[in-house]
Amino acid sequence: MTKVTTVSFRDRKARGEKISMLTAYDYPSACILDEAQVDAILVGDSVGMAVMGYDSTLPVTVDDILHHTRMVSRGAKRALIVADMPFLSYHVSPEESVRNAGRLIAEGGAHAVKVEGPVRRIGKALDAILAAGIPVMGHLGLTPQAVHQFGGFKVQGKGAEAQEQLLADARALEDAGCFGIVLECIPRSLASTVSESLTIPAIGIGAGAGCDGQVLVLHDILGWGKARFAHTFFDARAAIGQAASEFVSAVSTGVYPAEEHGYE
Repeated sequence: MTKVTTVSFRDRKARGEKISMLTAYDYPSACILDEAQVDAILVGDSVGMAVMGYDSTLPVTVDDILHHTRMVSRGAKRALIVADMPFLSYHVSPEESVRNAGRLIAEGGAHAVKVEGPVRRIGKALDAILAAGIPVMGHLGLTPQAVHQFGGFKVQGKGAEAQEQLLADARALEDAGCFGIVLECIPRSLASTVSESLTIPAIGIGAGAGCDGQVLVLHDILGWGKARFAHTFFDARAAIGQAASEFVSAVSTGVYPAEEHGYE
C-alpha cells in the first residue's frame, strides 16, 4: 500500500495522472473509500448540509470537524485526509488559525487542512498555518463560507475581469505554499486555464474535465445530489428507502423476526 501524501499530489500532476477525492464524515465511509483506492478524503464542512441538516456550511464548528475527522482517520490508512477549516476558524487572528488547524492535525489525525478564499483576504492566517508546518489546500470560485456575499450558490468567474482575478488568486495560493487547490463552480475554460498555469494540482467540483482531479460529496454520488455537477453513481438513497420499507412491512406483518433471529 502506497500512502498518498501532499508531495505525491504534486507528483501525480507532473505525471498527468488524475486525482480522485471524495468527502467522508465517519469511520465506515472512510474504510470503504480507502478500500476503493480514493486518493484523498475531504472531511468537509459540507457535513453541515449533507449530514447535519443545515442550509449552509456556516453553522459548522471546529469541534464538529474535529469529531468527524477523528472517525475518518481511524478508517483511512492510504488516502490523504484533508480537514476543512470551518467558518471563522481562520479569520479572527493568525494565532487562533494555527491553534485550530493544529487541533485538526494533532487531535483529529488529518494530514492537511483546507481554507477558502484568496491570499489577499486570508494571507496572514495562511502564512501562519504554513509556518507551523501544516500543509494547506486552497479553495477558490464558489466558496460556500462566502455564500451570503455571493448572494447564493452561484457560478463564479464569469467575465474577463473576474477570470483574470481568479487566475491571479490561484497563482498567489501556489506562491504562498499551498500543495493543491479546489476550484468550485467556475466555467470549464477558466478551470482548464488555471490548472495549466499551476504546478500544484487543481481539483475541480463543477469546474469541468480540464482540472487535475475531481472532488464530490459522497452523499451526492449516492443519490442525494441535486446540483448540476452531481452525478449518481449508485442510488443508495433509493436502496436504503427500499430496505426500510421492507423492514416496516416485515415487522407489521410479523414476518420479522423469525425463529432464526432469536436465542433459546
